[in-house]
Amino acid sequence: MATTAILSALEQEQQGLRAQLTGARQVQRAGREFWLGDLHGAPVVLALSRIGKVAAATTATTLIEAFGADRIVFTGVAGALGPDVRVGDVVVASHFVQHDMDASPLFPRFEVPLYRQAQFACDPGLTELLAQACRQTMAQWQQQHTNPPQVPPPAVHQGLIASGDRFIGTAQVSRDVQQGLRAHAMHALAVEMEGAAVAQVCHDYGTAFAAVRTISDRADDIAHVDFAQFVNDVAGVYAQRILVNFIARLVADPGGPSAPGRPGAC
Repeated sequence: MATTAILSALEQEQQGLRAQLTGARQVQRAGREFWLGDLHGAPVVLALSRIGKVAAATTATTLIEAFGADRIVFTGVAGALGPDVRVGDVVVASHFVQHDMDASPLFPRFEVPLYRQAQFACDPGLTELLAQACRQTMAQWQQQHTNPPQVPPPAVHQGLIASGDRFIGTAQVSRDVQQGLRAHAMHALAVEMEGAAVAQVCHDYGTAFAAVRTISDRADDIAHVDFAQFVNDVAGVYAQRILVNFIARLVADPGGPSAPGRPGAC
């Protein structure tokens, strides 16, 4: 069976997964720790992306070059940009863009030089499996937690996610990011610091890629408040349950969407 790399932005997301590995072994490479083993019947390699686009690109490249990852699935947290995206929701990426990429006037704003594109698409088949796992997880979460009548249950969104080497921690910066993207007909649902780099690496290698982000804040002036508690109590739990459900679907259909050599692997 093909090797699935599970890339996480946060330590809390991987602790529970490492505990579920069978035949686990640790490998040190490129200054990072990688954990190999079987997760509920699927061969996986676990890694932390570290923070920022360069660090994430290094980790993704190592997963492909050194560990032969056939597909990469990325989890983490993000700030909301879309008007209907709330704290506690999850966003499954369809595409990524670097909101701080600007080589104008040599190239159009947001376009990655020499690629002739600003957005990098996630693999459709792998993304659909991840979205199904997210919807299953949110349904399970809703059954286990009774929300107050005025609080809607967590929702699953799909769309564009923006990445940049800056923590968006004020409402004004958030508006600036949104307005810049909208001026180029791009409407991002969330903002974070790594995904676009991993998407570009996977594009270069022809490796299937999918990503999901839990919304921790509204990317505004209180974005930093209670972040650690949210990660421990919500985001880390979401990520582990989503990935277990995702792996179960992958094991049930190992020759399904985005299997190596099949159409759909980007």
